[in-house]
Amino acid sequence: MGLALLLGLFALCVIIGTPVAFALGISAIAAFWFEGLPLMVGFQRIMAGINVFSLLAIPFFIFAGELMFHGGIAVRLVRFAQAAVGAVRGGLGIVNVLSSMLFGGISGSAIADISALGSILIPVMKDKGYDADYAVNVTVTSSIAGIIIPPSHNMIIYAIAAGGAVSISKLFLAGVVPGILMCICLAAAAYIVAIKRGYQAEQFPGWSALMFAFIGAIPGLLTAVIIVGGVLSGVFTVTESGAFGVIYAFLVTLLVYRSITWENFKVAVNQSVKTTAMVMILIACAAAFAYMLTYYRVPTKMVTLLTGISDNPILILLMINVVLLLLGMIMDMAALILICTPIFLPVAQALGIDPVQFGMILLVNLGLGLCTPPVGSCLFVGCAVGKLPMEKAIRTIWPFYLAIFVALMLITFVPAISMTLPNLVGV
Repeated sequence: MGLALLLGLFALCVIIGTPVAFALGISAIAAFWFEGLPLMVGFQRIMAGINVFSLLAIPFFIFAGELMFHGGIAVRLVRFAQAAVGAVRGGLGIVNVLSSMLFGGISGSAIADISALGSILIPVMKDKGYDADYAVNVTVTSSIAGIIIPPSHNMIIYAIAAGGAVSISKLFLAGVVPGILMCICLAAAAYIVAIKRGYQAEQFPGWSALMFAFIGAIPGLLTAVIIVGGVLSGVFTVTESGAFGVIYAFLVTLLVYRSITWENFKVAVNQSVKTTAMVMILIACAAAFAYMLTYYRVPTKMVTLLTGISDNPILILLMINVVLLLLGMIMDMAALILICTPIFLPVAQALGIDPVQFGMILLVNLGLGLCTPPVGSCLFVGCAVGKLPMEKAIRTIWPFYLAIFVALMLITFVPAISMTLPNLVGV
């Protein structure tokens, strides 16, 4: 009865439109009350959820991403990507994917990716004769590169949800190859669709223009190198690297590019505070919710349930993927990381899957959910930026869904894709 109350009240709150963070908190406190546990313990669990030093890295990463978004770094990355691959058939679609890969590795945010790159590339693609649905679909699906390619604050959330059993440094390294693989699959889909629709290639600007664009993008590209490299080399902790990333992003946009204004700086601060507040409230309430899931032994019961259906690891992994994909379609990503990790991670570990690899599986699954209706925030933002009704985007987005799904299956069943780099470096 207590578990039914916990899950039922949570589902009811979500259905009636209660913010997910409050739905988690309300249902957890109700379960505490039903079981006769001191409510003070419930509120202590909520506060303990955010009383974690490594969580300080999240506001730093968010603020660094906002500074780079409003400071003009995205424009330089687009110029470099266009000079590099714009001459390929349907090149602007591949430029979009490459730009997302580069910017995602700096901002770590899918929404920032769409807002920054979509506002630049979608109008250009329309002017060059690309259909609006193609431009929006490429932008939306490639934006989730920022979730996989480090640094990503979602990886930090996963590490916290895993109870500290996963190294954030390993997660950063593990995300490099899966992120690149997913972008290659999306670039292939963009190329095939471009050929089918008869889009033309851009003219190659010349090697000197390519080199000039690359030099202009170097200060921005170094942001990710400094953040991730500092962590892996032991120079910084994850939190210190985030703080240094903010300082570096501010100096680059102020002194090198000279593109940040006082107004843009205030907007970046305002957006960072809002996003950080939402994430922290979500993590706090999810901590109490996860405590009650453990109290009701949900992780153990889930292991028993799935292994009872089949003892085939492949089939169990497919079932986990299906559940995560369905949940990703109806709930926010950060909330699902916090809810699903303590439930499905024990199942994955029982199958012999490394928690780092499972983190990649989880992030790709939930990233795809950001691009799908009815609650896909990336899809909503992309359609708003591209001024395209969501119904039109959905009709033709399936080749890009298929590309991400192919990458997901490879990441799920080929552990070396995620684990080779962390094992080589030995972090």
